[in-house]
Amino acid sequence: MDDHRNTTPNAIGLCLLPQELIQNIFLSLVLPEIIRLKLVNKSFSTIISDHTFVRQCNSLSTSTTWLFVYKKRWLRDAVLHAFTDRSSDRWFRIPIAELLKPVDFHGEDLYFLAASANVFLFASNNVREVVAVNLVAVTVKRIPPSPLGPRGTSSWRRSGMKLVTDPSGSGHFRFYFAEFVGNRPVLFVYDSITDTWKSTEAEEKGGDGVLPRGGVHVFLSVVHGPRESVLVASMPECDAPVVLRPRFNDAGGLTVGFNWGNMIDRLHVYGDGYTMIVKSEGDIGNRRSVRVLKGVELWGLSLDGRKWEFVSSVPGDVMRVIEKPYGVMMGCLEEKNGIIRAALVSNCEGFWDMLLLSFDTKSNRWNWMPLPDCKMKGWNLAGISFSAGLTLP
Repeated sequence: MDDHRNTTPNAIGLCLLPQELIQNIFLSLVLPEIIRLKLVNKSFSTIISDHTFVRQCNSLSTSTTWLFVYKKRWLRDAVLHAFTDRSSDRWFRIPIAELLKPVDFHGEDLYFLAASANVFLFASNNVREVVAVNLVAVTVKRIPPSPLGPRGTSSWRRSGMKLVTDPSGSGHFRFYFAEFVGNRPVLFVYDSITDTWKSTEAEEKGGDGVLPRGGVHVFLSVVHGPRESVLVASMPECDAPVVLRPRFNDAGGLTVGFNWGNMIDRLHVYGDGYTMIVKSEGDIGNRRSVRVLKGVELWGLSLDGRKWEFVSSVPGDVMRVIEKPYGVMMGCLEEKNGIIRAALVSNCEGFWDMLLLSFDTKSNRWNWMPLPDCKMKGWNLAGISFSAGLTLP
């Protein structure tokens, strides 16, 4: 973990304090800071490796949600940028170039696909491989090609894939993605334990059954038309994944993906059985390629999976604060423990801006947070993902 300073004098003074007090100080920090401290000296490493400290630290870390952003840059300088509202004044820099050295990508820029707990997936376009990086265990693992064969970075759709790690902290994970094969939705699952893929054709769902949003269910978006979406749901109690075709009652002109110029006035951000609709208006002055954010709505999958139901919209007083011009926008969305989080990333004439929105389904309350500058001017965004559950081994 980066963000180094000259910590030697402070470290010597801190070592003179009682161990219990040092542990309490360390527990007030976020995990990237704790991992960096572990490298400072042997005394700190011993304290942080203590079983009681690890248990207490992981108890706090599992409830912390991170936003990770990856800039497109030379592989030798590969850095993940991490942000959490527990330390809302700055981004953490996490160098990963050394971790990726065992895998030869011939100097190619990588694309950041997904994250869950300590595991991060990266894909290459030329080599057409996916690798799994464990930031805490400091390991890198090649994932064999899926049954569809090697895939370029443009083949991986953010809303059509999900990484799920074992809650035990073992480092095992499953990588899900859904795709149309022969005009039928198919679920592909890679299991790190067996190092193999399994593909299963999704079944059409009947009129019975309840599909609660979020939780242990995995919802993957396959395709979206003007009025109807196609999702694949994987549920622990079912042998086969299920096809869902939710419809909007009145949704003309809805479009999925990036928002370019004045061609599109609504952007959809999908995840975990929810969709966030970002509305905008164009033709700002003489700048036809610039639009202004005007509204954000949250919709959720109905319990029978047949329609999208309106959940809430960002209130006007918040919209007046976050209203801003942009040329292109993208986002990611995740639900965890009844909290829906969405990151909206926009670019206006070369300047990047990020906004973090969250909605508490229990209190029916919105929160927003402008993120500090990630120093991205002149860079291209090469992946964004939420992740929770970073833990010490």
